[in-house]
Amino acid sequence: MFNKIRDYLDFAGLQYRNPDKAGEEREKMLELRHKGQEARKAFTELAKAFQASHPEWQLQQTSQWMNQAQRLRPHFWVYLQREGKVTEPMMALRLYGESSDFGISLEVSFIERKKDEQTLEQQAKVLEIPTVKGIYYLSYCDGQSQRWEATEENRQILKDKISYQEIRKVLVKADVSFIENQSLEDILEKLEEAYERLLPYYQATRGEKS
Repeated sequence: MFNKIRDYLDFAGLQYRNPDKAGEEREKMLELRHKGQEARKAFTELAKAFQASHPEWQLQQTSQWMNQAQRLRPHFWVYLQREGKVTEPMMALRLYGESSDFGISLEVSFIERKKDEQTLEQQAKVLEIPTVKGIYYLSYCDGQSQRWEATEENRQILKDKISYQEIRKVLVKADVSFIENQSLEDILEKLEEAYERLLPYYQATRGEKS
């Protein structure tokens, strides 16, 4: 499973074309398509294995292996919805890294193209919860992301930046390395630990108390 994802990451960013219109590069395009499809399938199988332990969460569709510009995406993602509307914050599994160091992250975030006028305000509530070990923040401004260590000092800084509109949104995340955890059982165990850490932050976006 993980080898298929690792093999794909080496080709991320390459331009894909319809094999029937690629001329001499037909075989190369067929190979890229195969690697993309196999990696996406492996990622989806992992997501389904995680969701099997959480039947209350509905798995959304995995992102495609190429983007609208027909370049191979560097990473896959899939959202999980427990209740409410698709405009609201959910949890998501997201591939990260390169073939030499890659893994999967669990995060509290939202589908950008589905958001409404309440979404960003709901997402910002992740900053109302005190920090715990094993998580980090990812802030976004003008399309650029910045990683923040999860400290109480940084939590307050990010709250201020949100209130002054210096940043647009903050995700809270936990990473599980595929390099350090080789078996599916290990990955799922680490994802379960990440889920337990992140669940209170998701609940905060819904106005729930953990």
